[in-house]
Amino acid sequence: MEKLKDYILLHLNIMLFSFTSVFSKLASQQFNKHGLFSAGMIGFSFLMLLNCFVYAIAWQKVIKKFDLNVAYANRTVYLIWSQIWAVFIFHESLTVTNMIGLLVVFIGVLVVQKYE
Repeated sequence: MEKLKDYILLHLNIMLFSFTSVFSKLASQQFNKHGLFSAGMIGFSFLMLLNCFVYAIAWQKVIKKFDLNVAYANRTVYLIWSQIWAVFIFHESLTVTNMIGLLVVFIGVLVVQKYE
C-alpha cells in the first residue's frame, strides 16, 4: 500500500510539471495578442516559473523513494498529460499518430516497471 501511495505522489508531481507547458502556451498567446509587457504575459510567465519551482522541490522529495531509472521512466508520462491538456484546454486534435506514440511511451514505462 505504501508503494501505491509513492506512485500516486510521483504521478501527481509529473502532472504538476505538465502544467508548465500549459502556462508557457498561455504566455505565448498573451505575448502574440498583447506584447511582452502585458499583464497576461507576465502573469502566465510567473505561474510557469512558480510551477517549475514547486515541481523541483516536490520531485526531489519523491524520487528518494524510487530508483532513478524508474522515476525517470515514469516521467515520460508527462507526454500523456501534455496531450490531455492540449485536447481539453486548447481544443487541439489528437491524431492516430499521437495515440500510437503515447501508447509506445506507456508500454515503455510498463516495461521498466516490470523490472524494478
